[in-house]
Amino acid sequence: MDLIPKPDQVVSAASNVAHMLAYGGLADLRTMPRTLIDDGNLREVYHYRPAAHAVETGDPVLLVTPLAAPALCFDLRRGCSLVEHLVSGGRPTYLVEYGQVSFKDRSLGMEHWIDEVVPAAIREVSAHAGGRPVHVVGWSVGGIFALLAAADQPDLPIASVSLVGSPFDTSKVPIIAPVRPLLNLGGADRGMITRAYQAMGGAPQPLVRWAFQLSSFQKLVTKPIALATHLDDRDFLAQIEAVDRFTSKMTAYPGRTFGQLYHRLIKGNGLVDGTFELNGRTISLSAITAPVLVFGGANDGIAPIAAVRAVLPLLTGSRETRFEVVPGGHLGMLTGRAAGGTTWKVLDEWVAEWSTPPIEVKPPKRARKKPAPKKAPTNKVAAKKAAAKKAPVKKKAATSPDQPESAIGVNPRRRYGSQGSRSLTR
Repeated sequence: MDLIPKPDQVVSAASNVAHMLAYGGLADLRTMPRTLIDDGNLREVYHYRPAAHAVETGDPVLLVTPLAAPALCFDLRRGCSLVEHLVSGGRPTYLVEYGQVSFKDRSLGMEHWIDEVVPAAIREVSAHAGGRPVHVVGWSVGGIFALLAAADQPDLPIASVSLVGSPFDTSKVPIIAPVRPLLNLGGADRGMITRAYQAMGGAPQPLVRWAFQLSSFQKLVTKPIALATHLDDRDFLAQIEAVDRFTSKMTAYPGRTFGQLYHRLIKGNGLVDGTFELNGRTISLSAITAPVLVFGGANDGIAPIAAVRAVLPLLTGSRETRFEVVPGGHLGMLTGRAAGGTTWKVLDEWVAEWSTPPIEVKPPKRARKKPAPKKAPTNKVAAKKAAAKKAPVKKKAATSPDQPESAIGVNPRRRYGSQGSRSLTR
């Protein structure tokens, strides 16, 4: 809104304020309908129901949520929902989430998600989609879990892996640098932070919510000013409302998992060399053969571009790696107002490039009734006409088997330019 608002801006602002007061908000917060297809200990796998009059085609996409974040990260609001985008495009879309974490789950470690939850979800989705390979898309820590599972179990039916804002070099995260000297206060192994999360059984919900808000401290401080200056922008207000709902639904971290993330990833930077020790074995990212797409957010304070890009040299066994810089912060790059023309567009191209050709299901043939025998012609003229009718019709030459089909994924060497993404790094 201008410093001196125009008459139409005043009218729009008044309308938006009246709508918020009367109905409690502006955003369409309806979640996409879904069906539970598998569950287990802190594992729920959902299939999003196809859009009306739409037919699902192609390989399925599995969305992997990070710990402590609700599934709303992929389904923020109508118009800014990756789930809605995929479902509307006819793509079989699935999601794995973990439910509410309680004190009784404090003994669960990262191996629960890497060994059990993510692999079980991938196999279930593949089976539910008719045995097709799965395109796995993970946001933040969800991407780290997905990549470690793919490296540890190479037999998983994975078509590709996409990482959105997943940091692999925590030394490149600026918000950690100022507090790093404080991490060892009270001793390297039994510092104050360690004693605190062990006593609480993990990281409780209020602390997780506060940490996420702190990562966008500047936006948090300037939020009242931003709201006041955008009262005439209905879509802007709706997005703020949806993000507030997302933040309010943060969940807790299990104690042992939080300890591993804290000691091994934040303090020890344990993924920077491409290996990870888990349950007495070494998981190496070089074992991944599936193609990997990596997204970095231009304004991401939790997982800056340098911290995310650090994974690329570690994927030496991957058939192809690709890095894209997209606008937005940690959440905005995934489901912000500009994501539809940036992140989602690149993701669509990537999934199409690495998808198998669609399986054609032919309808069963119906038995044809035999025509009644015709009477013999009574004269020579009639006989000639009958013979002409019986003459075989020449068929068109069959298409050469060498002729390429116009199916998705037949040219795995195809590349897509992303000039808009590259310009953000300049």
